[in-house]
Amino acid sequence: MKIAISGKGGVGKTTLAALLAHYWAQQGREVIAVDADPVATLASALGIPADQVPTPISEMQELIEERTESKKGYGTYFKLNPHVEDIPDTYCARLGRIRLLVLGGVTTGGSGCICPESALLKALVTHLLLGRRDIVILDMEAGIEHLGRATAEAVSLMIVVVDPGQRSLTAAQTIRRLCDDVGIPHVVAVVNKLPAGMSLAAIEKSLDGIPILGVIPYDETIMQADIDNRTIFTNTPAQLALLAPLVAKIEAFEK
Repeated sequence: MKIAISGKGGVGKTTLAALLAHYWAQQGREVIAVDADPVATLASALGIPADQVPTPISEMQELIEERTESKKGYGTYFKLNPHVEDIPDTYCARLGRIRLLVLGGVTTGGSGCICPESALLKALVTHLLLGRRDIVILDMEAGIEHLGRATAEAVSLMIVVVDPGQRSLTAAQTIRRLCDDVGIPHVVAVVNKLPAGMSLAAIEKSLDGIPILGVIPYDETIMQADIDNRTIFTNTPAQLALLAPLVAKIEAFEK
C-alpha cells in the first residue's frame, strides 16, 4: 500500500495518518510514515518523543551535498538522480514496526525551483513509492508537490481529509484537480469531526463527485489528545472497531 493523505490544515490528516500507521503496525506490517508537511507534527501524533524526532532531510546539508554532488554557493550543477536507497532505514525514527521520515520544506529559490534539496526529496519519494515493499503513508500539506507523473500510478490511494467546513471542502476540489493533472488514479475523501446527527448530504454535494470512503465522528478524546500534544492511538477494541471498516475499504485499493 502506498497512501497519500492531504487536506487543509487542521482537518485531521495527521491524526488519520498516525492512526493508520499504528493500525497496520499492530497487524504485523512494516510501515514507513513520511511527514511531507513543512509544518511537521506527525512525530507527536505517532507518539515519538521530541528528542527522537529525526532531522528533516531537507536540512541535512552535508547529506544533500554528498548525494547530489553539489556544493552550496558553487554553481548550479548537481545530480538529479542521487542515491537514496539507504535513507529510509538510516535517517528515520523507529517505533516498533513504524519508521518515521521527516522530509521538511524546500526554502530556496522560487516557485517550481529545481535545487539540490528538491532533487533529493523527489528521488527519495520516488524510491519509497516504487522501490519499497513496506506500507508507505505520506502525510502531505494541501498540495502534492512531492508527487509527479513518474510516481502517480504507484500511489494506491489519495485520501483527502475534510471536515464540515466549507474551506476544507473547497481545498478538496483543488487537491483533486492537482491529482488529475499528474494522473493519480484514485482520490477519495474521509470526513473527520462529523458532529452527531449531522447529515452527509451537504458535504457530498460540495465534494462534487469525490467519493466518501469513511467518516470519523467528532471525538472529545481525540481533540484533548491534540491539545495535550500526545498520541491519540490506544490499543482499545472501540478504536479498532472504528478503524476496521475504513481500513478494509482502503485495502481494497492495494496494488
